[in-house]
Amino acid sequence: MKYPLNYPDFPDLKLLQEQLLEYARLKYEMGADREKLQGVLDRAAHAIRSLIDEAKGLDIDPVLARQEPDSLDAIRSLRPDGPRRLWKDFNKDKYIERLMGAFVGRMAGCTLGAPVEFRSVEAMADWAGYIGDPFPPVDYWSRVKNPNEKRYGVSACFRYTREGLDGVPVDDDVTYTLLGLLIAEDFGPDFTTEDVGKAWVKYLPYACTAEDVALRNLKAGIPWDKAGEVDNPYCQWIGADIRSDPWGYMAPGYPEKAAEMAYRDAYISHRRNGIYGEMFFSAAIAAAFEADDAVDALKTGLTEIPRDCLLAKDIRWALEAGRGIRNHKEARKAVEERFGAMSGVHTNLNACLTIFGLMIGGDDFTRVIGETVAMGYDNDCTAATAGSIAGAVLGISRIPGHWYESFNNKVMTYMNGHPEFKIDDVLERFACQAENILTR
Repeated sequence: MKYPLNYPDFPDLKLLQEQLLEYARLKYEMGADREKLQGVLDRAAHAIRSLIDEAKGLDIDPVLARQEPDSLDAIRSLRPDGPRRLWKDFNKDKYIERLMGAFVGRMAGCTLGAPVEFRSVEAMADWAGYIGDPFPPVDYWSRVKNPNEKRYGVSACFRYTREGLDGVPVDDDVTYTLLGLLIAEDFGPDFTTEDVGKAWVKYLPYACTAEDVALRNLKAGIPWDKAGEVDNPYCQWIGADIRSDPWGYMAPGYPEKAAEMAYRDAYISHRRNGIYGEMFFSAAIAAAFEADDAVDALKTGLTEIPRDCLLAKDIRWALEAGRGIRNHKEARKAVEERFGAMSGVHTNLNACLTIFGLMIGGDDFTRVIGETVAMGYDNDCTAATAGSIAGAVLGISRIPGHWYESFNNKVMTYMNGHPEFKIDDVLERFACQAENILTR
């Protein structure tokens, strides 16, 4: 694969589809034959389905496939040397200080990014100027668009603002962190991917992109080991990446174990670089409980994924390029130039933005999540992960109180039977899992 990525020229298929539908409406309104119009539309749908099947059937690069396996044993055989385990025993006081930082950091980054998810850098800057907020942000937004609209059917957008904040408002990034805890509690730390599927069917009323495909496949009776493969063009998107945190929290200082649990979770919905994204960040978060610098944790995360996979190459590029990147604008430009037409929801480009945010911000938590959000793309996800890693490195005592004091000890989710969690209870439950994993 050559960089910058040179994707094929993508025609504007959405525009063509819209024009076809509007011409069909227009001609029908002018008296065209209904059956003939139906024939045109049916042929268009058939042609699109045939082309999808043709695209799915194209040969892939066998050399790259060998460098990017989907089995855990094969992945481990291709990873570079690494520390594997940094903590030999469990120091609860040290752990809780860093866990609180990581958990709060994740919640803060997600909550800051959620109201402006996928907005361009220019649109966010314009909005900040209009409402009188600094940009990049240094606190939660003072105002949001559509304040009464509910995200995920639970939290009004107003609840993501400085004035409206009362608990961690709902988000899929938030929900999957807590779902990971429930999976470990229900099935133990040696849970299987099949167990993950059972938990999803039990707890998730709905999902998005790759997770939506896998959940619908599971409910349709497709086996757990195929649920992430059938009709899933999103299998390298960021959905598994955002599920990284609980495994790092439950295996502090034990990156190999964190990556192993991440693998078993990711396989239900993702393949190749989608899996590696969750493994990489889970290992990095686990390492952050011992690290004094986020970059050291990221380098440890690299040792748990195949050395020659695309994600590893992109991460190494980001770690090198990040040394010269000073702000969100430069970070966004660098990613656009390297990745071209890659989906803005892809694991790889968003991983690079997360790394840039950590490198720009350093030990300034506010700058880490503020600059990451300001980069755009999937910025609630990237800021959540950056906040988690920075928080684990810094600990709760080094995170400014305005990022978490209004959480008021509660987190909202959309999971079946679990609309709200208490933060202190969640932290204690993660501690129980971590102690069990590190001492057995």
